[in-house]
Amino acid sequence: MTNTMTSTMTSTMTSTMTSTMTSTMTSINHNAVVPPEMALLRLDLAVARLFPQYSRARLQRWIRSGELTLDGRCVTPREKVLGGEQILIAAVPAAGPAVPEEIPIVPVFEDAHLVVIDKPAGLVVHPGAGNPDGTLLNGLLHYDPALAQLPRAGIVHRLDKGTSGLMVIARNIQSLNHLVKAIEARSVTRIYDALVYGVMPKDSGTITAPIARHPVNRKIMAIRQAGKSAITHYKVLTRFAQQTHVECRLETGRTHQIRVHLKSIGHPLIGDSLYGGQFRIPAGGQQQLAETLRAFPRQALHARHLALAHPLTGENLTFTSPHPPDFAQLLAELVTNV
Repeated sequence: MTNTMTSTMTSTMTSTMTSTMTSTMTSINHNAVVPPEMALLRLDLAVARLFPQYSRARLQRWIRSGELTLDGRCVTPREKVLGGEQILIAAVPAAGPAVPEEIPIVPVFEDAHLVVIDKPAGLVVHPGAGNPDGTLLNGLLHYDPALAQLPRAGIVHRLDKGTSGLMVIARNIQSLNHLVKAIEARSVTRIYDALVYGVMPKDSGTITAPIARHPVNRKIMAIRQAGKSAITHYKVLTRFAQQTHVECRLETGRTHQIRVHLKSIGHPLIGDSLYGGQFRIPAGGQQQLAETLRAFPRQALHARHLALAHPLTGENLTFTSPHPPDFAQLLAELVTNV
């Protein structure tokens, strides 16, 4: 059920701001205009005054995640406002405290400082709207109760629900800080296998296009000039009659980055109905391939390779994950029908 509330706030500096909030199961939405009296304030300070119902820390998180924008731009909390700008919040509400759940977690590697897992497709990483439990985070709290002492139970990066493959989890605050900095410094190597529609003409390339939330459909991401920098390197592994097996290496890690970038060059992931990868009937009467494509339940994306320096010893660690059965079956069908 959706409850809509429109409130008008008058500040002690005689400024007026109108805030419309739609409280639903899936989103928090606000619109506001920065009053002239707040000129030259940092954005995080300005929105803390405009939206006192939220903590400054939460507002800062929304700014960093792109869920709070300034005139449609993704900015930093330190951005100075001038007055008159449009503030838009379109955020997913935070879930309540996560509880441990017995969800199977099989480590690829673990020691006292980190654990590397191979996430199956279909497993959500964080609790949130529509997925309050049954997530990887819930499973990690059961697997290692000490992770409850860490932000996000030690999760330093994520994979989409429909993406399978390798993830690294920190087991103490020192490792968490090290891994977060390593990802920000782009010193963690993450390579994905993707199966896409269409025959990619170039053997390799780099897609450099900023990504932010779609201005209308807030459930998806889009290429927007005001978005955050996003860089994906790709290399063709095999060309098939009407599809391509491609390797993608992330230089940045934006939400849905590979999915959005490959769509932008006309090659959406097979199975990705959110970004144009819906079932397409293969030409030539390839019945078995058509059935496999139609039945493929997710975006054809697998985090195959992960390489990083150990947070304590500095040792170079490299991990490889084999294709899961559904991905392997689809790939085999494509090979058969070249």
